[in-house]
Amino acid sequence: MFRLIFWRLVQFPLILAVIFVVTLLLAWVVPGDPLSTDDGREVKPEIKAAMMRQYSLDKGPVYFGMSYLKGIVVGTDRAWPDFGPSLHHQDERVSGIIGSSLPVSVMLGSAALAVALFIGTVSGVIGALRPGGMLDLSSLGVALVGISLPNFVTGSVLLVVFAGMFKWFPVAGWGSPMHIFLPAVTLGIAPAAYIARLVRLGLADIMSSDYIRTARAKGLSKHKALFEHALKVAYLPVLSFMGPAAASVMTGSFVVEKLFNIPGMGDHFVNSVINKDQFLILGVVLTFSTMLVMFNLIVDVAYAWIDPRIEL
Repeated sequence: MFRLIFWRLVQFPLILAVIFVVTLLLAWVVPGDPLSTDDGREVKPEIKAAMMRQYSLDKGPVYFGMSYLKGIVVGTDRAWPDFGPSLHHQDERVSGIIGSSLPVSVMLGSAALAVALFIGTVSGVIGALRPGGMLDLSSLGVALVGISLPNFVTGSVLLVVFAGMFKWFPVAGWGSPMHIFLPAVTLGIAPAAYIARLVRLGLADIMSSDYIRTARAKGLSKHKALFEHALKVAYLPVLSFMGPAAASVMTGSFVVEKLFNIPGMGDHFVNSVINKDQFLILGVVLTFSTMLVMFNLIVDVAYAWIDPRIEL
């Protein structure tokens, strides 16, 4: 296990370096001018040239990338790591923007994971206990819909029904548990569908295994065999799925945050791409990439801790 952690930590900066280079090149070649004003007016040429020199935008992507990495690794007197200034948000640093918006995205992602685990586990257990029954078919239908529909369609339907028609929840905004519920369900319904399928198939396979049949023959009830023995083993594929799922709901909430007007990192990322704010684009992408790699490492370690038989 320690060797796995060591090699993952060695690979960690290499993965981030590749992501950084690809993101920098894509942000550099995207058409548009980060120094233009919101109303489309052009900045005076001499002012624009001075700003390009100030932000190292006039010396090509290689020099800009090296100076940007220096700020991240070494930092400045303002902060560490320093992702530079935002070209669109006046007098704001990217580190400050990320520091204020990241907790919002993490809170929303955590709520979405809780929704996914609850719905997926309950649906999977019901399907394993009564395969082919009405509840099983209903849960499979919901899982199919959850996997098939993109989250902006799911979110729009939830907004129209529960916020518009019934008025049970606020339409948009952030600041109370009522604001979290609809976007969390929107983000969590797709991973919940995958979890339900994994739990159902895993339990169906394990409940027919020899050691469960032996335990049942010795008098162990079906429910006790399922919850005390089979569910733990059936959750191994779910745990493997949780790494990318956690990263997905916390870093893939761009559209959902925009739809529900949530001040998270997804909203800032969408605006940074529109405004070609290279500093903010790189800062958000590197933050999300770090989260993704760390989540996968945590899942691999937890996988081996739950089942020591697994060779890492």
